[in-house]
Amino acid sequence: MFVGSYNGWLVFASLMVAMLASYTALDMAGRIAAANTRFSAAAWLVGGSIAMGFGIWSMHFVGMLAFSLPMPMGYDIRITLISLLIGIASSGFALWLVSNRELSLKHIGGGALLMGSGVAAMHYTGMAAMRMNPTIHYTPSLFLLSIGIAITASGAALWIAFHLRKNSSRIRLLRGGAAVVMGFAIAGMHYTGMAAAQFPIGSTCNAAHTNTNNGWLAVVVITFTLAGLSVALIISVLDARLESRTAVLATSLANANQELTYLALHDNLTKLPNRVLLQDRLHQAIQNARRDHGRFALLFIDLDGFKAVNDAFGHHIGDALLSEVAVRISVNIRASDTLARIGGDEFVLLADAGDPAAVAGIAEKLLEVIRRPYRIESHDLLVSASIGISIYMDDERQQHELLMNADAAMYHAKSAGRDRYCFFESSMSANAEQQLQMLRDLRLGLERQEFVLFYQPKFDALTLNLSGVEALLRWQHPERGLVPPDQFIPVAEKTGMIVPIGEWVLDEACRQMAVWRDTFKADWTMAVNLSAVQFSHSGLIEMVSDTLARHALEPHYLVLEVTESTAMHDVDSSMEILNKLTEMGVHISIDDFGTGYSSLMYLKRLPATELKIDRGFVRDLAHDSEDAAIISAIVALGRTLNLKIVAEGVETVVQQEFLTSLGCTSLQGYLLSRPVRADKVAEAAPQLALAAKSAAQAASALLALESSTPSSK
Repeated sequence: MFVGSYNGWLVFASLMVAMLASYTALDMAGRIAAANTRFSAAAWLVGGSIAMGFGIWSMHFVGMLAFSLPMPMGYDIRITLISLLIGIASSGFALWLVSNRELSLKHIGGGALLMGSGVAAMHYTGMAAMRMNPTIHYTPSLFLLSIGIAITASGAALWIAFHLRKNSSRIRLLRGGAAVVMGFAIAGMHYTGMAAAQFPIGSTCNAAHTNTNNGWLAVVVITFTLAGLSVALIISVLDARLESRTAVLATSLANANQELTYLALHDNLTKLPNRVLLQDRLHQAIQNARRDHGRFALLFIDLDGFKAVNDAFGHHIGDALLSEVAVRISVNIRASDTLARIGGDEFVLLADAGDPAAVAGIAEKLLEVIRRPYRIESHDLLVSASIGISIYMDDERQQHELLMNADAAMYHAKSAGRDRYCFFESSMSANAEQQLQMLRDLRLGLERQEFVLFYQPKFDALTLNLSGVEALLRWQHPERGLVPPDQFIPVAEKTGMIVPIGEWVLDEACRQMAVWRDTFKADWTMAVNLSAVQFSHSGLIEMVSDTLARHALEPHYLVLEVTESTAMHDVDSSMEILNKLTEMGVHISIDDFGTGYSSLMYLKRLPATELKIDRGFVRDLAHDSEDAAIISAIVALGRTLNLKIVAEGVETVVQQEFLTSLGCTSLQGYLLSRPVRADKVAEAAPQLALAAKSAAQAASALLALESSTPSSK
């Protein structure tokens, strides 16, 4: 028999190729498992099969090129390509098998048998490509041992590839170690098979080519193999990084969407569900109760004495108190109940309880925990609660009716002395029905254009010339007549109707101001009040800008009046909104100044141009020295901050003269002019100042006459 020899460098190269091919196989198995679509999984399966099959085949082919006999040697190209196809098919089967979700021992055994047979077939087909004459003889024991090694190595490779297909922090290191083991196993099978081959003396190789250099052929095969495997690995790594970044972005987007959804459905301060989420939960509760003929209770909770705490200690203390109340209620209700904050100091509890006695127990417990003393920033605070209860009894009532009924019962509890609960009764339905009808009429009134604006003139304090007007909303109801705002504004604010109504008010006021500007060349200002609900509405800035543009009205004609408590509630947010309005050119007036809790540090930062003294201070000016002192302080503060000072509610000459002497910029009140319709302002614009002066002079003369007449004894 011929005795063969090996080129050590090529043997080492074949072992390295086997290890690299094994690592590529493990990496491809991971990419297939991580694929998100069938198409990408199929693409990685095909590409991985070719890369892995070519790598394993290259190891065998280089190992054969490393072997030399004392005769010319060569390999039949057709048979060699068949062995390559067998290697690719075996690799494809292996990758498909390990891409399954589960891989039992039975499947590993069957897969090892088929894959090992394929690898062995690849090797011995490659040997047959030499076309030896006579044919190669194989030692049976070594032949069977090589097949056994192939099957065992295949089984181990399948098990390793399956368990290392998931990415982890140490996956690269583990795959590297596994690739070394698999590489030695594959090389062991190959060289065991080569050892089994017997070449009789005198044998010839019919596939030999005289011009073929096995060394250079090995270099070419190794180069192409390394290039192919490297490209496959680079693509795999880049795809893995792209997938990782995509996963991070997807996670970030999902978290952002989740956070936005949470913010849209929860109160920012207490993190409780807001009105929107409460309405959804209430709708679900009604559907479930109708289906199961069950009951549930709605408890409307309003804090007693909260406004006094807010005014005395400031909004930050009030917010902390609300948060503490929310916590106390939350820990004393069941997980299945829903507690929502729907505004200010109002909470609503949706309780899965229909028995009045059980609901009463819940209400008593809440009253007890709410009235306990609070310790907030070294302040000892006390508040109580009034609770109205409405029980759903499968009587086809809608969500707003349940809320209205619970609200009516809550007001009944307040009128009965506070710190108590009341169940809704039919006797209270008049008030609830009245509010419900009011809401319906408000919607119809807006559609039918039943709202009208009256305008109360403002006068320069020194000259009594007309300096501006304030738009005042009235409702011309077809049955109730002219409805004053204090009868419908609270319902509009509570139900959110104030937003579309406020938009109409601003639009109509700007339209009218544009008419006066064009008709009389008027240089007055138009003051429009903003409610707290409007001020916190996300579309306020855009709405103001669009309204001014729609009527081609310059922003300096518009004065937006914001109450002191609204402006100081969330100072940072308020300053952002007011700054945007000021940058637009709109003037800002702080209304009802002196009635709330102000911080001078924040007040000086607010971009206001005007302070408006509350009529409550003006009303008792002649009889209350404290009110006079407060007004004097406000005027002095306004002068220091370069703000205009407007006093409203001026009804007597004493008030007018005192306010003028202090330095108020503008005056407003019944002494000078009552609110009038737009056509009256248009007709009497030149005469309003004269009428105001005459009224002031007549009142002044009457006052002088009264003071000069001796009093009777």
